Amino acid sequence: MIHQEEKTMTTYVVDHPEKGHIQYRDKKRWLWCGAILFSLMPLPIIAAFVWSDNPWVLILPLEISFILIPIIDHFVGVDTNNPPEEIVPQLDADPYYHRLILLSVPVHFITIFTGAWLVGTHPLPLGFLIAFAIVMGLYSGMSINTAHEIGHKNTKRERLLSRFALAVTGYGHFCSDHNFGHHRDVATPEDPVSARMGESVYRFMLREIPGALKRGWEAEAARLRRRKKPVWSHHNHILQSYAITLAYQGGLVLIFGWILIPFFVIHNGFAWFQLTSANYIEHYGLLRAKKPNGRYERCQPHHSWNANHTFSNLMLFQLQRHSDHHANPARSFQSLRSFDDLPELPFGYFTMYMIAYIPALWFRVMDPILMAIPHINGNLSNVNLDPKRADEYRAKWGDTDTQKSAA
Repeated sequence: MIHQEEKTMTTYVVDHPEKGHIQYRDKKRWLWCGAILFSLMPLPIIAAFVWSDNPWVLILPLEISFILIPIIDHFVGVDTNNPPEEIVPQLDADPYYHRLILLSVPVHFITIFTGAWLVGTHPLPLGFLIAFAIVMGLYSGMSINTAHEIGHKNTKRERLLSRFALAVTGYGHFCSDHNFGHHRDVATPEDPVSARMGESVYRFMLREIPGALKRGWEAEAARLRRRKKPVWSHHNHILQSYAITLAYQGGLVLIFGWILIPFFVIHNGFAWFQLTSANYIEHYGLLRAKKPNGRYERCQPHHSWNANHTFSNLMLFQLQRHSDHHANPARSFQSLRSFDDLPELPFGYFTMYMIAYIPALWFRVMDPILMAIPHINGNLSNVNLDPKRADEYRAKWGDTDTQKSAA
């Protein structure tokens, strides 16, 4: 039996009957605050604009996200450190990490309120208004990541807070689809949120956004039917989140004027596209094998792309360790592990987004990496292949039936 000793503020200890005294310190404990500071990034930019009246400063967050962070990622490098499994129960139970996530929820509302105030009180040239709406949407997309982390917890308070977080961008169906659809269907052709080999991020978006919406509603309707509750009622979690969106964004329109209507249309759309970008790179081309009974094998770490880039993981609450998340959805962000022989992204998410936005470059970079994964071994029958490009890919990589015969 494991005896847990009292821990200090940053040190966790366990006396294990076989391994002896185990001690662990999270060296990144205070650095996780970076995710909150990242979500607040638009605020100093807004202050700089008010002080300087120079609209060009409003697009600086794009340069920070897509130029500065990749540069820092490159020089800081990767972190493959894992907390000892014997320590994980203590690490997961530490309220500090949980409070960071909960604190993120009001931060997202504060950020978008400040952006709405700027748009409503400072006339912007049309081009800069659109650019600023895009900037705010990309940063508000972090609220979906916050909801993603909270939404895997089981308390009513956390589930409610996840609906508030999703309300920032009007994506209230996310948790219903993610928890009860995506985690079930991930890395299969049936999952609209798993990108197929040969599918561009733009074609993926046209399949993913409506597919996730439909599946999320189906999951929520099924939940309510099991509880004998009407779907179109206040019991509906998706409708609750949509109502918060309408109240908050609608209230800001009433306060600051009609100009916020196009602002929020662009803002919400680009926040959704931020999620699409993450979904696209997280499972591109990966496929779970079918068993003889027609069911898919259990999701394993190698069914998600992993990235251990230290700095961008700090900005994203370690979302990039996606392999362990899908294999163990209840595990908190600070406890997610890296494994040997995982499908590894060559760069952190922010760099991978830029590559994905140029499909020809994405396919050139990622297709060879995908096909070289040991369990795929160059065989197209082991990938989630886009049916529309199947013939093209068979001509390039070899016919699957021929490969099987040769084997």
